[in-house]
Amino acid sequence: MDLSTSLSLATPELIIAVGAMVLLMLGVYSSERMNTTISVLAAVLLLVAAGWMLLNPQDGSAFNDAFVSDPFSRFMKLLALVGSAITLIMSLSFARQEKFDKFEFPVLILLSTLGMMLMISANDMLTLYLGVELQSLAIYVLAAINRDSLRSTEAGLKYFVLGALSSGMLLYGISLVYGYTGNTGFEAIAEALTGAERQLGLVFGLVFVLAGLAFKISAVPFHMWTPDVYEGAPTPVTAFMAAAPKMAAMALTVRATMGAFEPIAADWQQIVVFIAIASMALGSFAAIGQTNIKRLMAYSSIGHVGFALVGLAANSEAGVRGVAIYMLIYLAMTLGTFAFILAMRRNDRNVEQINELAGLAATNPAMATVLTILMFSLAGIPPLAGFWGKWYVFLAAIDAKLYALAVIGVLTSVVGAYYYLRIIKIMWFDEPVGAFQPMAGELRVVLGLSGAFVLFYVLIGGPIGAMAGAAAKTFF
Repeated sequence: MDLSTSLSLATPELIIAVGAMVLLMLGVYSSERMNTTISVLAAVLLLVAAGWMLLNPQDGSAFNDAFVSDPFSRFMKLLALVGSAITLIMSLSFARQEKFDKFEFPVLILLSTLGMMLMISANDMLTLYLGVELQSLAIYVLAAINRDSLRSTEAGLKYFVLGALSSGMLLYGISLVYGYTGNTGFEAIAEALTGAERQLGLVFGLVFVLAGLAFKISAVPFHMWTPDVYEGAPTPVTAFMAAAPKMAAMALTVRATMGAFEPIAADWQQIVVFIAIASMALGSFAAIGQTNIKRLMAYSSIGHVGFALVGLAANSEAGVRGVAIYMLIYLAMTLGTFAFILAMRRNDRNVEQINELAGLAATNPAMATVLTILMFSLAGIPPLAGFWGKWYVFLAAIDAKLYALAVIGVLTSVVGAYYYLRIIKIMWFDEPVGAFQPMAGELRVVLGLSGAFVLFYVLIGGPIGAMAGAAAKTFF
């Protein structure tokens, strides 16, 4: 395979890599006045890469099968690119108000997104590891980027230490898989596992690889970093972490299980079922006592990852389609909610306590209405988008005869609805504590679009389902 074919398949990645280097140079050699411009240029660059992928869809594998481009990778990359671009745009007003507009911020987001795109297209254990590390190293720095804040520094350090532990587990798992199969390529591993006697060491390797990936999607029992890092990191960084990297890590988990480990599906299905149940349960029960809205969103994200994994546990085309649709809907709901959290400002500073929302319906009915729609959707109330996300993954689980998993999913959904409804009750029925400052224009746009998507999902669900279906066919 010639180099030019490989490079043309990896054009979106090259656009981001070269763009990040150019913006880094621009930031180093220009004045501080350019910082906002660099953020805008970075967001444009991400959307250009997404546009290129839509206009030039290419299928094939590159770099000796280490990198693959197919409908599934394109679907998930679009989610990651759009998630990164929107979080960059949302951070503009926060950066100005909090003296946070450093040019390193957009450059790190670009490098992290590049790592995500490598993760989504990984077809080899080494590409998988390189993608995960590039994505993670940039996020460690982002979490601690606000050096004047003790909370931010602590969040970055916690994430780094626990991330290093998960990296070690992932590498150990990869080395075991390589030792027992003699290969690092996903297809070659699947071939080596087909028909061969299953060895215990290989199952250990699988467990360690899945443990490393579960850390990245913050699934139980590897979720311990999530609430502290979400709370401590600057809010735009939390919005970014809750949105784009989740898409990449989930795509990578699907690709590794459906590709490399497909012949030993019976083994990884048990692990995924356990992780899904534990994540749904912890996400639902642990969020009940939270008073900080960012911590609440952390537990909410753990729960949503559990729901998405229900689709993967089904090990079917309908299951993968369900995961793809779920991640798209989760991205829209999360971006809208974080646009709202970024707009919670009083006396020129951000407030994060849930009781600060008291009586919002009286002081800003439009904001309260959109957040109510998003909360209902996160809780999975029909006919909003969140309901359809759960509908597809539970349907796939029932088709795969995983009845207990689907029932537990529905029950934890009911428990989770409590803390979303509590926020709605505080906004509409409690005594007002004072108005928030006017919302920045870009946040208003994101909140409005997110609310509209969630509300009118029924009208656009058909084409989205078709795209997700085409993405799922990649593995079957």
